[in-house]
Amino acid sequence: MSDWRTETARAVRRLCYNSIGGGLVALFLLAVAPLTAGVHGFGAALGWLLLLAFCLVALALAVHLLFDAALFRIALSHDGEEAGLAAIDAALARMGLRAKPAVPAPLSQRFSGCRRLILLQWLALVAGIVLYGILLVDAVNGGSQ
Repeated sequence: MSDWRTETARAVRRLCYNSIGGGLVALFLLAVAPLTAGVHGFGAALGWLLLLAFCLVALALAVHLLFDAALFRIALSHDGEEAGLAAIDAALARMGLRAKPAVPAPLSQRFSGCRRLILLQWLALVAGIVLYGILLVDAVNGGSQ
């Protein structure tokens, strides 16, 4: 396996792990939040709506990361790095998601974009977890009456 293949395969694994892990955390928050709302219900409706929004953003980013992993798998199915990157751009152009560029973006630039998406996903999850903790403490202490 050449260097770009090893690096791309590692990126595919990292994208899948982060996507599945972040998606499961978001789904767990969405499943547990209504159960632990307390006897006073969803007193701070804006807080619960924000929690829902953060979890949905994390789920959307998880889907995006899985899509990127599938695109990198397309690149791995080609012999060379340039051919693989051109295949990604061709697939995106056929789906109508992006115009095919004259010169494909380098692999490092594509990986940095994926790292940015992973960071955004985990920031949304951290914000959701902190918000859930605040709402849980509010519900335990009596909530908005």
